[in-house]
Amino acid sequence: MCKEGENIMIRPLGDRIVIKVIEDTEQTSGGIFIPDSAKEKPQKGEVVAVGQGKLNDKNERQPMDVKVGDKILYAKYAGTDVKVDGVEYKILSVSDALAVIE
Repeated sequence: MCKEGENIMIRPLGDRIVIKVIEDTEQTSGGIFIPDSAKEKPQKGEVVAVGQGKLNDKNERQPMDVKVGDKILYAKYAGTDVKVDGVEYKILSVSDALAVIE
C-alpha cells in the first residue's frame, strides 16, 4: 500500500515500512541556519508504504500498528537508507517505530 499521489517503486515485505524522512530546517533565534553536519539525524518521518504484516505461529498476519500517511518517531539508528528517483527513503521494521505523532 502506497500513499495516494506517490508512486514509489518499493514494496516492503513482512512487518517492514517505508518512510520519507521529515527534515527539520533549524535556524537560531538570530536567523543563523545550523548546517547538516552540526545537527543530529532526524528521527521523524511519514509512512509512505507498509508491508502485509508478520506471520504468527498460526500462519495468520498480525495487523500493522501504523498506516500510510502516519507521521512517526523512530529509533535513532533504525532502518536502511535508500534513494529512489532522487528521493531518500528509509526502510525499517514496524517495531522500530516508537510513536505516531497526532
